[in-house]
Amino acid sequence: MSGLPTPYPEIEPRESGMMKTADGHSIHWEASGNPNGAPVVFLHGGPGSGTSPWWRRLFDPDKYNIIMFDQRGAGKSTPHASLQNNTTQHLIEDIEQLRQQLDIKQWAVFGGSWGSTLALAYADAHPAAVNALVMYGIFLCRDSELRDLYYEGGLASKIFPDEFEPYISLLAPEKRANPIEGYRELFLSPDKEKAYEALDRWTRLEKRVTRLVVEEDVVKAALADPDYVLAHSLIENHYFINHGFIDGDALLKTIGAKLQGKPVHIIQGRYDMVCPFITAWELHKAVPGSTLHILPECGHSAQDPKMTAALIGVLDELNTQKPAPAKKPRNNPEI
Repeated sequence: MSGLPTPYPEIEPRESGMMKTADGHSIHWEASGNPNGAPVVFLHGGPGSGTSPWWRRLFDPDKYNIIMFDQRGAGKSTPHASLQNNTTQHLIEDIEQLRQQLDIKQWAVFGGSWGSTLALAYADAHPAAVNALVMYGIFLCRDSELRDLYYEGGLASKIFPDEFEPYISLLAPEKRANPIEGYRELFLSPDKEKAYEALDRWTRLEKRVTRLVVEEDVVKAALADPDYVLAHSLIENHYFINHGFIDGDALLKTIGAKLQGKPVHIIQGRYDMVCPFITAWELHKAVPGSTLHILPECGHSAQDPKMTAALIGVLDELNTQKPAPAKKPRNNPEI
């Protein structure tokens, strides 16, 4: 794999803060890289996964003004794992509030998996604020996509039956017809041990099928953080019960016109078991002029070296401007 782009060196945020919403949430945000660089906002997956320092390393810090935030209930945002006032429409409002309060006229939007769903929903609602889209692992929260991962007879159950069985077997037989609702009941069980086992198995299934070859330490690292497991499983399940609070098919019909003339890059692993290739293909056809990058030896994870290289390559190609001198950081990061 010599010659593939690799992540940029680790960097620290130059500023960060908590953005208060009108309905009781505080959103943790950060800015890193060059404040005079091309603005780009990173939308994390899950929903509920939160951000991590690794994502900063996909962007050239000399050329990008990198904005990251933890979506409602995730990461450092509070209240942690809260489902109240937590819908896609609320997240879209948060993104726009953050853009305005950081005084950014337009920005590129980057997201993968659930982040691609949110990127498309945001671009559909606020096309004038978006100058480019870069997405991987395309997902629209449609019933067919959810069935591929969470239901018996879906792709995950057929390709990874050994990993799927521990997940589905936690449900009583009569609950297996709708595992998403069945797991929601387990999450709310008064039996705390049973509830945490359900939270663990929900996240474990996704981690087990996210790459073509999954190292055990990757799974262990994710499951070792109980705060992450709680937010990821609970918020993800909440969104999926409600099909992401969007109509994915309707979005495909409108998004092409909203993105006309804007660079749109779709990066997709051929063997993505979490967000199968068909949705990326449908999006590519729905957005004239979009560029589809097919990775023939990749699954879902952005941390697969070939996926990482592809993402960095697209982001580098998208922004070829010369670095601008940095300006002083804002005096009051509390917004």
